[in-house]
Amino acid sequence: MNTMHPRPNLNRRRFATWLASSAGALPFATYAAAPFPEKGRTIRIVLGLAAGGASDAQARFVANKLGEVLQTPVIVENRPGASFILATEEVIRSAPDGYTFMYAPSSVVAQNPQTLAQVRYDPFKDLTPISLGARGPLILTVHTSVPAKTVQELIAYIRANPGKMSYASFGTGTSSHIYGEAFARQAGLDVVHVPYKGGSDAAKDFLAGRVQYYFDAAPNAIQNTATGKVRMLAVAAPKRSPMLPDVPTMAEQGVKGVDMASWLGFYGPPRMPEAVVARLNAALVEVLAMPATRDFFRQGAYEAESSSPPALAALTRSTYEEWGDIIRKLGLAKQAQ
Repeated sequence: MNTMHPRPNLNRRRFATWLASSAGALPFATYAAAPFPEKGRTIRIVLGLAAGGASDAQARFVANKLGEVLQTPVIVENRPGASFILATEEVIRSAPDGYTFMYAPSSVVAQNPQTLAQVRYDPFKDLTPISLGARGPLILTVHTSVPAKTVQELIAYIRANPGKMSYASFGTGTSSHIYGEAFARQAGLDVVHVPYKGGSDAAKDFLAGRVQYYFDAAPNAIQNTATGKVRMLAVAAPKRSPMLPDVPTMAEQGVKGVDMASWLGFYGPPRMPEAVVARLNAALVEVLAMPATRDFFRQGAYEAESSSPPALAALTRSTYEEWGDIIRKLGLAKQAQ
């Protein structure tokens, strides 16, 4: 009988020695439960629009305040193009560690998947709701070269110039496009749709008079109107905005169905840890409740508003279904960019 001890496994011994020496410095359990955020590590808020627009200004204001609350740098990264698809895909591909999330209009989750052929993401499976960010209306604005001061006057002018008028939008499939299409269908208008990469790009041609009207985000509409080259005709919402009490709704001027208030929310990649989502949500709730934040948003006729992650998930679902009904009634097929 062989009574010799078996030869030790040197690889196993080396591994055990390494594990013992490493455990005191960085055990796996401690790494997995590391506090969020790590001080000094940068957080990115991805925005699918060019710099300079209303949503960009809101995102940068929130980023500044969020950095103060979390005591770590927070930056806005602009990824314009393809109706927010590029920005959304960037977020979906990112690590679900809380250091990358996006500020997105409702069109990203409620309209793009139903109107754009190249959308490959599922808004309910591929994004993690964090918090609502803001609510506000779109405004029907017209260039002052068009002699219309009411919606009915605009309809009459377009009918008198069939095929010669064009309207701008944030991009194909966005709310500004669908509202423009709904308006044209209901009023029987022969017009041309001109999509852009965002509000700031559209504003350049709009202010120059190369496109004649535009369902624009309220902050942009207010800013453009201040130039004297644009006038506001109607609020595309169920009721007048308290910040713009003299601007009537579309329904008040005889056009129904163009009355859904817009909103923006914060979404992260799929499979984010609950603790990280909770920490970001708490910080955003704090920032969005600050008087300075609320005052800044109100300057553009928007209301800063937070929510719980489940509440944003429910809002995403209901808005998706509401826009789905509108899109089906219009008979809009999915379009290529």
